[in-house]
Amino acid sequence: MQLAVAADLVSAWLMPDKDKPLVDAEARCACGGVVVTVKGRVLSMMLCACEDCQKATGAGHSALAVFRAGDVTITGETRSFARPSNSGATLTRWFCPTCGTPLGGGSSRMDTITILPVGLLGGGAGWYRPNQLIFARSHHDWDLVEAALPRWQTYRDEEGIR
Repeated sequence: MQLAVAADLVSAWLMPDKDKPLVDAEARCACGGVVVTVKGRVLSMMLCACEDCQKATGAGHSALAVFRAGDVTITGETRSFARPSNSGATLTRWFCPTCGTPLGGGSSRMDTITILPVGLLGGGAGWYRPNQLIFARSHHDWDLVEAALPRWQTYRDEEGIR
């Protein structure tokens, strides 16, 4: 189950190797029916304030970590919802059908990258340090985010930073 963006944007999300923590974590959905296992190096850590993430989290942004798809295993019954994304791809989000816990997602553009909602990992996410806010154009002032965090109007691009 993967969530990704166009291949030309993935390189912009990547972090310097020295800043990529190695993650070995396991998490369960709220009812325990789905297990998410992560064993691999983080490619990027970000906050996303797109309207889709706001709806999925019920908050002003989502906290996300990008991994290689092969480093993430999701076991148990899941359901999904697919919709067009701002990148033009079809975005599919997976969740537990019993308790509704968000588990991850996928994009029609790339199946080699998985993005996980960091809150799913709970106490196993002490390594998380977001390095950017994407979709700042839909970020709300009431959603307090570190002022020094680089902000991009949509995906990371040269013109979008403020």
